[in-house]
Amino acid sequence: MEYVRQKIRDVYEFPKPGIIFRDLTTMFKDARAMHIVGWDLAQLYRDKGVTKVVGIESRGFIGGAIMAYEIGAGFVPARKPGKLPADTVRADFAKEYGTDTIEIHRDAITPDDVVVIHDDLLATGGTMAACYELVKSMNPKKVYINFIVELSDLHGRDNLPKDAEVTSLIVY
Repeated sequence: MEYVRQKIRDVYEFPKPGIIFRDLTTMFKDARAMHIVGWDLAQLYRDKGVTKVVGIESRGFIGGAIMAYEIGAGFVPARKPGKLPADTVRADFAKEYGTDTIEIHRDAITPDDVVVIHDDLLATGGTMAACYELVKSMNPKKVYINFIVELSDLHGRDNLPKDAEVTSLIVY
């Protein structure tokens, strides 16, 4: 993981003064880093009976799709409103400056599924908490939560459901 960590660019004072933005796009463009991340994500869930990986728009699509492919699971996109073509279920959640919404197709998750919800980065946890509750409302057998990077100083884990099994590959 040290190689991967070195490929993540720190952008200072973005999007506002005092913030260090962890830019994963520089890691995504490196073939070796992507191979390491894909392998490590898959190893976490290879023997857990996962049938679906939910990737959160948009960077969660990258790691989520790789993980799904590697473990032989289906991939389900969690998107902003109006982006999915069929009947959806949705969850609203609070953000720093208002509310937002996330949707998945109504028929995406069944009670027979074991699900990993993946996003690239855990900051405050609002989006993931909403997506977790949305997936749980569809009554799958089990739901796991996964991130490539976790920003521990923002205490995002504190905003995730206490019954959630959360894993991050890299913690800052």
